[in-house]
Amino acid sequence: MNLQTTNIYQTIKTILQTARNNAYKQVNFIMVEAYWNIGKQIVEEEQKGEDRAKYGSYLIKELSKQLSDEFGKGYSQQSLRNMRQFYNAFPIRSTVWSELSWSHYKLLIRVEDENTRDWYMEESVKSHWSVRALERQIGTHYYERLLSSRDKQGVEIEAQEKTKNLIVTPKDIIKDPYVLEFLDLKQNDAFYESDVESALIGKIQAFLLELGRGFAFVDRQKRIKTEHSDFYIDLVFYNYILKCFVVIDLKRGKLTHQDVGQMDMYVRMFDDLEKSEEDNPTIGIILCTEKDNTVVKYSVIDDNENLFVSKYQFYLPTQEELRNEIEKDLLELEMNKN
Repeated sequence: MNLQTTNIYQTIKTILQTARNNAYKQVNFIMVEAYWNIGKQIVEEEQKGEDRAKYGSYLIKELSKQLSDEFGKGYSQQSLRNMRQFYNAFPIRSTVWSELSWSHYKLLIRVEDENTRDWYMEESVKSHWSVRALERQIGTHYYERLLSSRDKQGVEIEAQEKTKNLIVTPKDIIKDPYVLEFLDLKQNDAFYESDVESALIGKIQAFLLELGRGFAFVDRQKRIKTEHSDFYIDLVFYNYILKCFVVIDLKRGKLTHQDVGQMDMYVRMFDDLEKSEEDNPTIGIILCTEKDNTVVKYSVIDDNENLFVSKYQFYLPTQEELRNEIEKDLLELEMNKN
């Protein structure tokens, strides 16, 4: 490549990077502005009611139902409460920074002190913090430590070091579930999985369906939301013989206590959000792969007296079956890669 071609390439590269950055900012600005206006409408309508608290709850519930029916996901009751809280936290429209995404603001509105919240907001823009970087700074009380520390430079250097790999990139827009919901676009599993993980999950999905033990596929990369965070469960099945959901998560590397705790949280959340009165409690399975060891961990079966353990074990694949299947699939994937 000669010097002239190199110069043209760098110029075009700059044009495309600038365009992508502008597209990212514009879509997020439009979404943030829309959610601020929705929050404003809800607050103003609530203030008309005689019994504000009671009417507000009714209004949120009815709006959530109607908006979800017409515009799809993204308008749960909790989401609408977030929009209302967003407007209450930033009632003056000009104080909302267009450089920050809705995910940033979901974190900021939970910072109760107004001065602290404003500082994190301004610093997020100035330092180009991603959502993960902002979450870390708030969680480690960065602002409070700066105020109280005699070594302010040391605190700043430590914070910069911890967040240097948490930068936001333009392509993150295609991964942001809130942007996808806002634009009514379907999430793509490939955005969330590596090639090996995607292939392995696909093989486990096919294996369970071929077992013939009552498994029906429900979802892949199933998104579940807490008030503060979003989680993705690799596979969700419903077993119509056991009459329960079965959620499966794949972990690369060594199984940790955090992995077990996360699966227990998935199970409890699924029972709260998805399970009907007729369903049995949700079962969670962790598939953990290491080079020389495959771990299969069942959640709920061992510590729930209401479950018919022997019946569950009869219809679920055994730990040995799952272990053998994972090891076989890993070997096959490695051979195909070579």
